[in-house]
Amino acid sequence: MPTAQQKSQKVLKPSKVHAFKNDVLGEFDAVALAELIKAGEVSSKEVVLATIERARQVDPLLNAIVTDRFEESLTETKTNIGFFEGLPTFIKDMTHVEGLPSYYGSEAFSNPKPAKKSDPIIEQMKAIGFAPLGCSSMSEFGFTCSTEFNHQKDTRNPWNINHTPGGSSGGSAALVASGVVPLAHAADGGGSIRIPAAACGLVGLKPSRGRLLKSDLFKNQPIDIAIDGVLTRSVRDTAYFYAEAEKHFKNPKLPKIGLVNEPTSKVLNIGYTTNSINGMKADECSSSELLKTVQLLESLGHIVRPVALTIPDQFVEDFANVWAMNAFFIHRFGKVLLDPSFKSNEVTQLTKGLSKSYLKNCYKTPGIAVRMKKTYHQYSRMFEELNIDLFLTPTIASSAPEIGYFGMNLNFEELFDRIINWTCFTPYANASGGPSISLPLGFDQDNGLPIGMLFWANHGQEKLLLELALQLEEAQPWRKITED
Repeated sequence: MPTAQQKSQKVLKPSKVHAFKNDVLGEFDAVALAELIKAGEVSSKEVVLATIERARQVDPLLNAIVTDRFEESLTETKTNIGFFEGLPTFIKDMTHVEGLPSYYGSEAFSNPKPAKKSDPIIEQMKAIGFAPLGCSSMSEFGFTCSTEFNHQKDTRNPWNINHTPGGSSGGSAALVASGVVPLAHAADGGGSIRIPAAACGLVGLKPSRGRLLKSDLFKNQPIDIAIDGVLTRSVRDTAYFYAEAEKHFKNPKLPKIGLVNEPTSKVLNIGYTTNSINGMKADECSSSELLKTVQLLESLGHIVRPVALTIPDQFVEDFANVWAMNAFFIHRFGKVLLDPSFKSNEVTQLTKGLSKSYLKNCYKTPGIAVRMKKTYHQYSRMFEELNIDLFLTPTIASSAPEIGYFGMNLNFEELFDRIINWTCFTPYANASGGPSISLPLGFDQDNGLPIGMLFWANHGQEKLLLELALQLEEAQPWRKITED
């Protein structure tokens, strides 16, 4: 991290933090701001200035920004001329932005070199108009579901800053939820778009594998589980983002999404469960909120019924070993793979523990690779065998826990078990490459925290997910952080 600060003590008040106010940003989403800029009602510079002011207002409490290019953004010549022309955003701190260093959420880098060029996904975002203002915080190498650190200040949830914003894209989620930006880059290798979306009351779509251009870090991985995406406050922003991104790059192997701007008119068959891929059940509050979502779907005319997940028993162990394999290669070869300033002895106990566990199980890798490849077709068959269009589960097993529940001071085994049990609904879509979207349809009244509902769809069916999401948002508008 750029500076070694002492960790904050638990904060009791204020519990909710946001930057929404009567400025040029207001409560507008990205589409509305883009239209205002195009109409000449506000300038992109005014939007950037307001964004910087909001960031400086709330980041001392949220700790969501790792590096910034605020001064450069105010003086550079505008070249972002797509639909979202000049709209500021933040990029997850594992994705190269030209001129900025990447810390990958780790304190193991002393002085990483600035990137000579931006990753392809950032070029894709710039091509449709977005202007990166800096990089947002993440958990170390994306290996955990909470954006907490050994020494650096933990990133906090704007809805209740005693709680985690989730991870690994926790910084981006905190910046969008608090109103600093309406849309931010995220990436998902096991739930890291959808988990912080659920924790922070956002829309988080993990797209089908190959839908967007890849970050360099995700290229040539032996087992492909990670993909880039965005976090937003409105379904409309997510829909427009993918429609515009598709104009810059369209994967011929996937059906076109196009601009989804109307809710679904179809009667959908939707299966649901509160039991996860490892047999864990969501807590009482999340289970209750899921049943309310079932009632909402039925009121809209959909056919909803309980079903059982048909996922191979071996999957959880296999996925954990893929996770450990990635940790091993970074731990052992980080100087070559990431940056010469990397110090392997300064990574977290979690990364060390994962790396060590891979050494014990590395002989299993060939079999794991074969089984993981099979998940693509197993995922499709699940929808066919259950005769459903979509599958519904909670996104995570409970609302966001307090800071420290996933603390880096915990021993490896305890932390690992907590991560596995909380994130037990999201990884199968990563292994299979299928799309899924978290929507903020539930709420934990006791802790003042959103609860996300996760809709899974068959390969290439983002359009269907977005059409249903528009219908649900219209029928039950998301709770706003500005509400008492």
